[in-house]
Parts: sequence; C-alpha cells; structure tokens
Amino acid sequence: MRRIKKTVFVSLVSIIIVLIALSILLSPLTKYLIEKWDKKYTGREITLDKAYVNPFTGLLSFDNLQINELESHASFLSVKRLTINVSMFKLFSKNYEISELILDHPVGWVIQNKNIFNFSDLIVKFFSKKNHSTPKKKEIHLSILNIKIKNGTFYYKDIVTPINYFIKKVDLESEGYRWNSDTIPIKFSLHSGIGSGEINGDLTVNSKNKNYRLSVIVKQYNMNIIGQYLKDLSNYGSFRATLDANFHSNGNFAQREKVTNSGLLQISDFHFGKNEKEDYLSFEKLAIAIHEISPSKFVYYYDSLSLTQPYFKYEKYDHLDNVQTIFGRKGANVKIANSNKAKFNLVIELAKYLKTISKNLLRSDYRADRIAIYDGQIKYNDYSLSEKFSAGLSSFYFEADSVSKIHDRVHLRLTSAVKPFGNLALKISINPKDSSDFDLSYYFKKLPISMFNPFLIKYTSFPLDRGSIEVKGLWNVRNGQINSRNHILVIDPRLAEKINNKDARWLPMHFAMFLAREKGNVIDYEIPIKGDLKNPKFKLKDVLTDALKNILVKPVTSSYRIEVKNAETEIEKSLSLKWEMRSSTVNSKQKRFLEKLAEFLSENPSTTIVLNPQWYDLKEKEYILFYEAKKSYFCASNGKSIRSVDYGDSVEIEKMSIKDSAFIRYLNKNNRDPLLFTVQEKCYNIISRDVIHAKFKALKKERFNMFMSFFKENGTSNRVEFKAGVNLTPYNGFSFYKIEYQGDYPDYLLKAY
Repeated sequence: MRRIKKTVFVSLVSIIIVLIALSILLSPLTKYLIEKWDKKYTGREITLDKAYVNPFTGLLSFDNLQINELESHASFLSVKRLTINVSMFKLFSKNYEISELILDHPVGWVIQNKNIFNFSDLIVKFFSKKNHSTPKKKEIHLSILNIKIKNGTFYYKDIVTPINYFIKKVDLESEGYRWNSDTIPIKFSLHSGIGSGEINGDLTVNSKNKNYRLSVIVKQYNMNIIGQYLKDLSNYGSFRATLDANFHSNGNFAQREKVTNSGLLQISDFHFGKNEKEDYLSFEKLAIAIHEISPSKFVYYYDSLSLTQPYFKYEKYDHLDNVQTIFGRKGANVKIANSNKAKFNLVIELAKYLKTISKNLLRSDYRADRIAIYDGQIKYNDYSLSEKFSAGLSSFYFEADSVSKIHDRVHLRLTSAVKPFGNLALKISINPKDSSDFDLSYYFKKLPISMFNPFLIKYTSFPLDRGSIEVKGLWNVRNGQINSRNHILVIDPRLAEKINNKDARWLPMHFAMFLAREKGNVIDYEIPIKGDLKNPKFKLKDVLTDALKNILVKPVTSSYRIEVKNAETEIEKSLSLKWEMRSSTVNSKQKRFLEKLAEFLSENPSTTIVLNPQWYDLKEKEYILFYEAKKSYFCASNGKSIRSVDYGDSVEIEKMSIKDSAFIRYLNKNNRDPLLFTVQEKCYNIISRDVIHAKFKALKKERFNMFMSFFKENGTSNRVEFKAGVNLTPYNGFSFYKIEYQGDYPDYLLKAY
C-alpha cells in the first residue's frame, strides 16, 4: 500500500507539474506557432503581442492581433483583443461549440477590384468546393454563440469606381449560429465615418431558406457614399443629403420581389448640382410614410408622400442640356455603367431594386391617403438663343387626397406663380384604373408677352414692350379620345423697335399684327384639339376666320383705333420713360415729351415730379457683356486697340451674332474651364464682372444726365427728384423711369385719360 500510495502521489504530482508547465508554456508556444505557420495555412502574415490559452477552461485570448493583406505588410484586420471561449467538455461528444466570440476594437478593410475582393483568397482556401469523388465525411456539429463586436471601424475601398468610405463605432451582438437551428438573430449599431449619423437595427436571418426580418432606425445619416457612386455615372457634380428612417422589412435574399416593407423614410437637405453652390435638383425634405408595400401580394399602401421646397433647374445650351452634360448624351454614362456587369454601382442597384418592387404598381391595389408638394420651384433657362430666356414656377403647390384604385375618380390640384410674372392653376380628375380617362382644366394668367422677347427677336427681329397673355382650356378625354377647348387671349400687344442682329430672322410683324389683332387691340382665339392622345388634331378655323375678318373690318374702324392708340401712348409715356438696351439717348417722340414736361414744370411752380428708376439689371448687363466680348474679339481679329474702335466698328460689332462660329472659337480658345457651357459664362471669362458693373453704372449716369438736361435748360431741375431705383424684371421687358406727379397733372395727360 505504501508503494501504491507513493506511485499515485508521484503520478499526480507529475500530472500537476505537466499541466502547470503546459499552461505556462502553451500561451507563448501558441503565439510562436501562429506566427511560424501563418503563411502556410492562411497565406497571410499574422502578428500579435500576446496570446493566452487556458486548456482547462477553453479560453483563448489574443492581444493586438493583426492579419495582413495577401503578400503585403498592409493591415487587413486588426483587433485590440480577440476572445474565444470553447466548451471543452462538449468536444468529447464531438460537438464543437464556441460559447463566446468577442472582437474588441476591430479595424478591418474591404478592398474591391472589379469582382475580386481582398478576402477572395481566404474564401478559395477555406470554402472552395471539394472534389466530388472524395468520400462524404461525417457531419460536424459546429456552433458559434454569443458573437460580439465592440467599437469597430471598417473601411471599404473600390479601386475601379473609385469609392472610399468607412463606418465607425460598430457594435454587434448575436446569439450566434447553432448547428441544429436555422435562425440567426443580430443586433447592430454603427455611425457614419464621414459626417454625422447613426444606424441601429435588428436583423434575423434564416440560413436555410434565406428569409430575413429587418427593423432599422436611422438618424441623420450622411449619404456621402451615394455621391461617390454618382461620380462614376456623371462627368461632374456635387451631392449631399441626410437620411432618417424607422423601417421594417420582411423578405428573401434570393427573391427580391418577395418582400414586405413598412415604416417611415425621410431624406433631408438633398442637393445635387454643378457644384456645392449651384444646384440642379434639391429639396428640403422628402417624407414617405408606408403602411405596406408588398409586390408579390400586389399591395401598395402609402399613408402619405410629401415633398417640401423642391427645386429643379433645367438649362438648354447650344448643343446639350445640363442633364446630358452631367450624365452624357442621352444618359450614355449611365448606360455604360449599367452594362458593365463586373462593376458594382450602388445607385444602379438601388434603381433596380426600386424597379423590382414597383413593377406591379399599376396592376395592384394601390393607395396613398395624401400626396403633396409644398413651396416648390422650377426654373428653365435657354442659352441657345441670341440672349438668355428664363422662366419658371415659384411657390409651386400640388396635392392629391385619397389616391386609390377603389375610387371612381382621383382629384389632383396644382397652383403656382409664374416667374417673372403670372399665375398657373391646374385641376385633373382621373380614373385611377385607366390613365387615358381624365378631365383637365387649366389656366395661365397675366403672363407678360415681353418675357418671350428672346424668341421673338430670334425669329422675327421685333421685341414687344407691352401686352399680356392668358391661356385657359378644358379637356375631356375618354378612352384616349380628346375633346377640348383652348382659349388664347393676348391683350394689347405692342411692337418695339426692330433689333438689327445677324442672328435674328425677319418677319413682317406689323402686317402679322394687322391680321392677328382684333378690336380693342387684342388677339383672341379658340383652338379646339380633337383626336387621339397619341395623334392630336389642332383645329385652326377660328384663327383663319379672324384673320380674314380683320382684313375686311379693320380699314373701316382704323381712325377710331388710331385715336385710342394715341391716347394710350400719351398716358403711357407720361407715366414712364423707357430706355432701349445699352442706350442713353431718347428718340424723337421721347424728346418732344421731355420738352413738354419741362415746359409744364416751368408753368406750374407748385408741381414736382419724382423719378423711380426700374432697372432690368440682368438683361442690361447681358447686353453690355455681349457687346464688350464681341468688341474684344473684333479688336483681336482686326489688330485694333479698344480705344481705336469708331462708330462704324461699333455698328458692325452690334450686328455681330453671339453664335458666330469665329466668335465662339475665340471664346473657347480663351476658356480653360470645361464646366463653362454657356456663351454668357464664357464671355464673363474674358470680361470681368467688375468691368460690366462699371459700364452699367456709367450708362445709368449718362441716362440721368440726358434726362436732366431738358430741365436744366429752363431751370426746373430742382423740382425733379430721383429715387435710388430698384433692380427687377420689368413687365415691359425694358428698364424705365417711373414718373410720379406731385401737384397738378398736365392737361395733355388729363385729356388722354
């Protein structure tokens, strides 16, 4: 017994000594073996500061673990501390269970080059398919439980696109994966690495059938990554926006249309344009409240869709427009990116997803309790003409309530102010089951005809300085067949002086006005439109009848109309003095009026007049800019100095077209900025804005001196008061002096009234 006890004691002591030695040596040995055999088994270099291995409890811990990129010293994944707990006792029952896996402060990089990722080699090494001829091994029961990522940072880089993005403060908790369970629940949170924003969510994935459930809350998340993908589709541009969401989705990873979505999505502070200062498209807020969207069930139920302060600017240039200059002719950049299957683009994939989930919309039971647009703006600029044409909608409102397929009719309403002047209203009653079945009523009111002067000058050489347009109509469309009445009313149109420009065509506008105008100096036509929506027919009988009537009736009533016109002209010129573009001189009629006005002040010492200058600042400076740029070209091509330009040269410069090919080549030669698309921008590239401002200031001074010269001659200048003046878009399309009388009114003005 004494020998047996001694043997047992020695054995136990030996085992304890071996275990102690093993526990002491196993940790450094593990570190040594990892760093020795890392490349053989992983293909990558692995380093760590310290390893701790407890064979009794199954605890493994690695401090400052770093895995490098393949054949590189750059870091692929680094972890401040990696902790792994292995259930040792379950190993005896051939159950391999990691009871806990914790990554503390991991920093990882995902790098993509076409279809190749920086971890593709690991997938090939560890997850590639085995030879089918090898015998099937016994199923391994592997479970990885209680997975945690604490305060992680992960970088994504796409070399081809290119994309540089990262997320930070990544926290993830999951009960993990069990070999006998298909469901994997995950809780996660992260912050945007660029700008502000955070995302919190719960995700449950079924590893067998690929179903998922997702609930996510997004707070002020910076959408910079969208802007980076847009650069791959556009030649230039600037983008920014933020995302808020409280969203729920049930779906399947393998079948994108098999999804049910609900919740709230809100995009705020959206801006996309030429650069950070010039937007082409923006809005303050887009809010979409979704009750249920389920393409596979044919259900589209929106609580509300609202768009606040949207802004859209469309510009037409000599060759392309602002949309095509960004995305290529007819969207060529987008088509190229979409056709490249080896290249991932998030914007294109999002567009495909939206197309997938909305493809059944019109065939489904759709419903939107409210659709609204608040305080929108739409601008249209046409630079392809000899001078800029600009118009738009401001304070744009649109609303539609109870849009649903179950209703017989859906009512839509739109109202807006028209810039620079006018109003628009539109009402539609449409059959939600058939878009070719609707009623439409609309009107445009108080549109000044002078706003269309750039078109009138280009096609007729005659601008108009007076007159307004009203258009209204009523359409009844059934089964695509149109029955409509359209009323066009032009009130008191007046031709201004002819513009002599090589770019302008000529039409006999005085004769055309004679044919078109009716009694009271109006153009009043009914133009019915009939036929099919795809092939409408315009009925011009009323136009031809009125033209024939005017030929027969106007000569009889011409004396009365001339008397009325003279009276109106007398009133108009007594209340304002119009200035031609770039001119400080007055014509013979204006001269006689000013002489008469000066004489009136001399005869009526108690009367004064107040002048309020109304400056068409934008158009006046545009005319000065064109002239100075053409003068610069003229002097450069003829070897002249600016000071040597005489009157004959000035006339030739004035008539020169800004679309002249030699002039355009001169502008392009002096333009090194590829983002200057308009003649105006290119002219400002050679003539500074300070010069134009000084020229306009000098022009206003010359006009002041010209006006006051009539009153200085008879000593009444002290009773002429000038206000500071305002910059605006005048209703008549020209700068003018607004005249106010304080005291007695001239007899000729009273007589005209």
